[in-house]
Amino acid sequence: MKKILTALVAIPVMQFALAGSAAADKAAELWVEQAEDVMHHSCTSVTEESGDDPVQLDMIVQLMVAVSLYNRELDISEFAQSDEEKTELRNKFAASIEEQCSEDGESLLAGVVDRAVVKVLTEE
Repeated sequence: MKKILTALVAIPVMQFALAGSAAADKAAELWVEQAEDVMHHSCTSVTEESGDDPVQLDMIVQLMVAVSLYNRELDISEFAQSDEEKTELRNKFAASIEEQCSEDGESLLAGVVDRAVVKVLTEE
């Protein structure tokens, strides 16, 4: 679990943003395709499979964030533009994932990530 949290703080988790162009749609479709291979992971299994490789863990979480944003038709730039705002979102996102994975390590990570995206982006 700690490996997930370390990776989340170290990466720009929510940098994936949707735009209206065809090129952005193609990029989003590629992310969704790549995510198909990792959507089965739980909080526990993703740390076991990635071992001590934070880069692999980062990529898995980024793919799941991309799918969540794509499915919900969200553009992250509507929620954060400055570096400070992006850092605040990343910190809230990491805290949400930590809380959920601590409660149930066998939760599907894709669901945890999706709930974190919704929670962080809809907080007042």
